[in-house]
Amino acid sequence: MDIELLTNILFAMVRTGTPLLLVALGELVCEKSGVLNLGQEGMMLMGAVVGFIAALTTGNLMLGVMMGIMAGMAMAFLFGVLAIQLRANQVATGLALTIFGAGLSAYIGTDYVGQGLSGFQPFIIPLLSDIPVLGKVLFSQDALVYLSFIICIALWLFFKFSRPGLMIKAIGESPYSATAVGLPVIPARWIALLFGGAMAGMGGAYLSLAYTPLWAEGMTAGRGWIGLALVVFASWKVERVLLGAWLFGLASIMHLVLQGMGASISSNLLATLPYLATIVVLVLLSSNQSRSRMLAPMSLGKPYHPAG
Repeated sequence: MDIELLTNILFAMVRTGTPLLLVALGELVCEKSGVLNLGQEGMMLMGAVVGFIAALTTGNLMLGVMMGIMAGMAMAFLFGVLAIQLRANQVATGLALTIFGAGLSAYIGTDYVGQGLSGFQPFIIPLLSDIPVLGKVLFSQDALVYLSFIICIALWLFFKFSRPGLMIKAIGESPYSATAVGLPVIPARWIALLFGGAMAGMGGAYLSLAYTPLWAEGMTAGRGWIGLALVVFASWKVERVLLGAWLFGLASIMHLVLQGMGASISSNLLATLPYLATIVVLVLLSSNQSRSRMLAPMSLGKPYHPAG
């Protein structure tokens, strides 16, 4: 394998991993606060269709991203009303949100299927882009990829050094103990949930405005579920989410790479690689449940009943 081919593979890996990174970072923050939102797929689809329609109608890609973010937050708000305020079962509510988002996005986007637009173009950073291999891989991407890097670094610093970050982790471990020391459990969970919705919406918008600038029903193709698995795979650590997203991104493009290298394997079989990787990861994690329970926030998925 020559150096140019390797560079192109790594470049595509980062692009393919970006929507996974965005949705997984949002879910990580959400789960750190103790809220388990399984509606990521539905939120991504809504972000993708709303962002695409907004960009196509106005000709403004950044407005499309903002509208995608707002769509994701609106879906998260619906989840919050049911799961946080009304204390409904979080697993069932998340699954219902995914089904609702898939159906609503298909209905809204019916008239836009097959239409395309000129999506985000690569923005080459001078000097840094001249670095061998890494220059093209990391510094010749589009604006949303750079934004994902910034968000990743900001969240790492947030949970590592900031008081609000420690507060969210404390709430995720024991909301009742957090309440006893005066921490605002419900507002913090709302903020974390809405942030997760915003990231899922941005991940969906990235798909329809940058990765493949068009709208197609079900275009997320299970990325929301892979993002959920990524959080567990990364042991709820930001830096591991980044590496995991890129690894899953690499798995997603390997069928194209192997076909290009002349591998005599069914293209349909090769296309299942990212989903097979997800299953393998979940099986390996489930084989050591005690370790997973130790790493997961203690109150994850448990409704909080404030006194009074």
